[in-house]
Amino acid sequence: MSALALHVRLHDGRYHGERDWPPSPARLFQALVAGVGLGGPLGNADRKALEWIEKQDPPLIAAPTGWRPRRGVLFYMPNNDSDRIGGDPLRMAKIRTGKKVFRPRFFDAAVPFVYVWPLADAGGDDQNARAICSLAERLYQLGRGIDMAWAWGEILDNREIEELLSKHPGRVFRPLPGSGTTVLTCPCPGSLESIERRHRAFGERFRYEQHGRSQKAIFRQPPQARFRAVSYESPFSCHLYELRDPAIEGRLARWPLARASALVTCLRDGARERLIRVLSGQRATIERVLVGRKPDGTNDGPTEDRVRIVPLPSIGHVHADREIRRVLVDVPPTCPLRPDDVRWAFSGLDLVDSETGEVRAVCTPVDDSGFLRHYGLDGDARHHVWRTVTPIAVPEATPRRRTDRGRQDQEPKTGRERAQEQARVASAVCQALRHARVRASVRTVRVQREPFESNGARVEAFAGKTRFAKERLWHVELRLQAPVRGPLVIGDGRFLGLGVMAPLTMTTGIHLLAIESGLTGAGQPEHIARALRRAVMARAQAVLDAEPLPTFFSGHELDGRPARTEDGSHLAFAFDPLHSRLVVVAPHVLERRQPTRDERNHLAVLDKALEGMDVLRAGPGGCLTLRRTWINLDEDAMTVPSRTWESVTPYVVTRHARLGDAAEALRADVMAECRRRRLPVPSAVGVLDAEGIPGVGLSGRVRLEFATAVRGPVLLGRKRYMGGGLFLATRVITATPQHAAEGAPHGH
Repeated sequence: MSALALHVRLHDGRYHGERDWPPSPARLFQALVAGVGLGGPLGNADRKALEWIEKQDPPLIAAPTGWRPRRGVLFYMPNNDSDRIGGDPLRMAKIRTGKKVFRPRFFDAAVPFVYVWPLADAGGDDQNARAICSLAERLYQLGRGIDMAWAWGEILDNREIEELLSKHPGRVFRPLPGSGTTVLTCPCPGSLESIERRHRAFGERFRYEQHGRSQKAIFRQPPQARFRAVSYESPFSCHLYELRDPAIEGRLARWPLARASALVTCLRDGARERLIRVLSGQRATIERVLVGRKPDGTNDGPTEDRVRIVPLPSIGHVHADREIRRVLVDVPPTCPLRPDDVRWAFSGLDLVDSETGEVRAVCTPVDDSGFLRHYGLDGDARHHVWRTVTPIAVPEATPRRRTDRGRQDQEPKTGRERAQEQARVASAVCQALRHARVRASVRTVRVQREPFESNGARVEAFAGKTRFAKERLWHVELRLQAPVRGPLVIGDGRFLGLGVMAPLTMTTGIHLLAIESGLTGAGQPEHIARALRRAVMARAQAVLDAEPLPTFFSGHELDGRPARTEDGSHLAFAFDPLHSRLVVVAPHVLERRQPTRDERNHLAVLDKALEGMDVLRAGPGGCLTLRRTWINLDEDAMTVPSRTWESVTPYVVTRHARLGDAAEALRADVMAECRRRRLPVPSAVGVLDAEGIPGVGLSGRVRLEFATAVRGPVLLGRKRYMGGGLFLATRVITATPQHAAEGAPHGH
């Protein structure tokens, strides 16, 4: 594989584009068109090359680090009061006012902008890429007319591209699917044609009309050029290391969980000494980036530039001992040190125990990143629920009354005092999220002194020999409104191994969409469920792009036949009329089993498909305004363990037994359906109503009584995948520890 790389330099290290940084690929495309257009109309070869590049995927961008001055240049522009001067452009100075301040972005002019497009193996791509390289040599500006520039292009292989990006002293931006913090415009099919159309209209924007003795100028705005918006992300450079036993080859060393801060301090100081010996002229920068201090001990520099050392305790299983065997080193894109230099500084570093003086481990780089999925680094996966592995040091010491062990009985804390204390800590946790630049809104915060897992450690164990008092340390569980990607490390101790969080990856497979408005009484549950199914299928297909839609979403095989599997291989859609909400249930939840690997992949697609789904057109049911919401498995009437369940949407029999009585036939079918769906046989089945519907069959409302509590969801009958046979608990019981262990206490 090869790639096309275009290098662009601005001659004076200034860029006057106000809205985009780095300069967007659309600006580069316009600059290429302008450069070749100076010689007259575009030739066929040039047009073919430009039409080819507008069809390519968004490029990767490497840009120098830029900064803006505090003061800019004030530009005077005419306001919208041209009637006062009779539309005469010669009198425009009468209505010109100071409105806009331009602040150029400054950067090192010796560092070029680099735009990289991957190429296919086909020869046509290589030919068009060479034509683009020729067009780049005619480029003369980038951005405004005062941003004079020159460019050149080259075709490189993958190894050369990686070397080019690793040596680039600036910041690398990669296109990101979905939404991101940086949005840039990129060329798309039709961009060249829209630029030419705008160029022609620009020369005809003024039209003059004679009105008696006066002449009036009419201005017509030229059409905008056509581009697409693409989210870009400048990710951290992550380096994973294992702690190897120095005495036994191939064996991992273990570091105590409670001494995570000591581990980080030891590695940080060792890497700092290595870098200072080699880069003696950058001592102040190394101190600022690794330690966050000046040589005299005072704080220095923004925290977003600092290298982050994250200890990774062993997790992922209930019996994992949670001792530290791996370390992740994150180098931010704005760090002044090169990622390769930081990687070298930690490679082969001896980990010396400050208490005993012995070499406990050797820090060894590894390429296998499969373990990182336990900490939220699994491709583009994002998570809503996070729990601390090492406690968070809240930004400020919250007032907390300490009680001596011998006087706890005489001076106990009241429930109100404890609740107020935890509320203050929760507020401090939200502040810590803002410090860590986590923009997702917080739904709930749960704080406690004890660990969430049996092999964890209380917060008091982490306070020894650190600058944080034990009153500032808390274990935290976060539920975020929008999912975020790992690693997630927050709090004042995030550069000392504290505040490391792991996602709660248990998937319930139940998605809820609350109906806020638009629901009419004309829609039947089945009609609304069918509209929901069509919308989810369409959105899932948009996520999958050209891939065929799996049976998991449609309920049909690729040849169009209905899926015929005993366990049910596709999603179920329902409308809950009592709570005005839509429900999407995964097949593994209905069958009370663990999801397969393929189903986990499909669930990730489903989660992306439901993001941003806020409107559903349900025909007679109305145009529904939706809001994605959460489900509490131990409190919601659809999932709570209960002995009594009652259908809220009609139950339709799977087989009409000829028993002479509709109620008896309905009761017999319900009993058989419970056995097929791996539910206990009901001790009693009450038929609330029953009727035969032409073209549908026997249906009705049913109440189920079980001898022991059964956890939902319960969907039964022939229409169970399309809105029928939805049951809700009518006698809610308190969830036992055994029930709570069956699934995550909350899900989505």
